[in-house]
Amino acid sequence: MLAMVLREVGAPLVPEERPDPVPGPGEVRIRVEACAVCRTDLHLIDGELPQAVYPIVPGHEVVGCVEALGLGVTEPRPGTRVGVPWLGHACGHCRYCGSGRENLCDAPGFTGCTRDGGFASHLVAEAAFTIPLDPALDAVATAPLLCAGLIGWRTLRMAGEAGTVGLYGFGAAAHIIAQVCRWQGRRVFAFTRPGDREAQAFARTLGAEWAGDSDGQPPEPLDAALIFAPDGSLVPAALAAVRKGGRVVCGGIHMSDIPAFPYDLLWGERAVLSVANLTREDARTFFEILPQAGIVTRTRAFPLTQANAAIAAHRCGALQGAAVLVP
Repeated sequence: MLAMVLREVGAPLVPEERPDPVPGPGEVRIRVEACAVCRTDLHLIDGELPQAVYPIVPGHEVVGCVEALGLGVTEPRPGTRVGVPWLGHACGHCRYCGSGRENLCDAPGFTGCTRDGGFASHLVAEAAFTIPLDPALDAVATAPLLCAGLIGWRTLRMAGEAGTVGLYGFGAAAHIIAQVCRWQGRRVFAFTRPGDREAQAFARTLGAEWAGDSDGQPPEPLDAALIFAPDGSLVPAALAAVRKGGRVVCGGIHMSDIPAFPYDLLWGERAVLSVANLTREDARTFFEILPQAGIVTRTRAFPLTQANAAIAAHRCGALQGAAVLVP
């Protein structure tokens, strides 16, 4: 098998030829069809995730086909199309797992962070944490749904019944969730990097009724703001944009420090929430609504060996949508 390996913080990924991995008890080996590049991969490369281990094969938005089963596995069967998301393991017995909040597990495992991920031709995953996928789905188009889609979905659900939703950072997650919002009948307001007219135009094509700079104000107060950009200064900006009782939901795994802000921005029963990881229930509900929502992902495919070019394009904001690696 071929794997693109991050040997240390800040290093470029390097190709390595390895024996095909052997699935252990409860695991499956998967032949990777596509793996999207996520902003979390940039945080991993930059050493901003304290749980990460190195060297590591990144990648946690994986679409692939089951090739081999480990001891005790009966499902998914060989030949089954599956997705492999960020949450790759939960202990199953801590207080969080016991209350249906496995995303907060005290002893979790993360694909492409604590265990090798999908920037490879093959990977091993826990069978119980794979997601059954329709074999008719396009692998490249589906890959971003495994994190950008799932985390975006969890972030939107935490916004409650908000009718007007602001999306801060119009990248892979926001371009998916904008479509979900419109399907649900919500109104979308998009906030991009100041001056990024191309991203603002892209947001309008996906149903945003207003798109503007992240340091500006929308034409009317928001019920909720979803922040996907890892910029802590957006938290007080979003609080200033939501009405009383509104919610600001931070959807990223890492964010720069939030600057001090006056209490008046929080007063009025406004709330700031964070999203941590995802659950298998998130995946089940999201992929159930997928056919009805009519989501179309914007992607650019790169050969697996061009992983560093894909990462660079993601980092500099050169893409509308998501970069996807194809072995």
